[in-house]
Amino acid sequence: MALKKQFSCVWILGLCLVASKSSEVPSITDRKFIDETVTTHNKWRSQVNPPAADMKYMSWDASLAEVALAWAKKCKFKHDPCLNRPNGCVKRFKFVGQNIWLGGLKGFTARTAINSWHKEVANYNFNNRSCTKVCGHYTQVVWAKSYKVGCAVENCPTLRALFVCNYGPAGNYLNSRPYTTGEPCSLCTKEEKCVEKLCQNPLLIGKAPQEIAFNSFCLAFILMKIF
Repeated sequence: MALKKQFSCVWILGLCLVASKSSEVPSITDRKFIDETVTTHNKWRSQVNPPAADMKYMSWDASLAEVALAWAKKCKFKHDPCLNRPNGCVKRFKFVGQNIWLGGLKGFTARTAINSWHKEVANYNFNNRSCTKVCGHYTQVVWAKSYKVGCAVENCPTLRALFVCNYGPAGNYLNSRPYTTGEPCSLCTKEEKCVEKLCQNPLLIGKAPQEIAFNSFCLAFILMKIF
């Protein structure tokens, strides 16, 4: 009888894990999610054409990610009103930039969403600072002075993934190019070092937190069954 009960609990745990896996999205403390988000941004920032002389290395910011998560949970495909207020999103940045992506939950990755923003490069004319179609997501991704990013994804109704990235400080200023052209890293400050054609300030790079995720509802239910 005891063995049967234990088997039943294991079966229930399996169902919980499957159900959780089918709808789960990475958290803002998920190491893989953070690394993928930062790496993909820096990949495209280092590969801009024409090359950038002042492109800053981008690193993760937990505060920006928390604000992104709070907004993503509202499941609204529009920008957070805090962007319009000085220091309205986070205190350390007077203004924050934001990109939003909405797509299928199945197979979602931060890389896929960011790559879709980068494809807008085809719509952007660097010389005359104009767009033939939507290109603001691309210009924010490669905005030289934006050196911090914090993103979050939420499982919204009808199994859609809403991916929100916040950038500090904000980019996309009117009549401004996203970066200064020239030899990569030639305009880095004396505090910065050149890393993969990007200006990196070691003092501005923090360690991202780690977490162990579990489904609390399922765990509580299993413990009740066992005891």
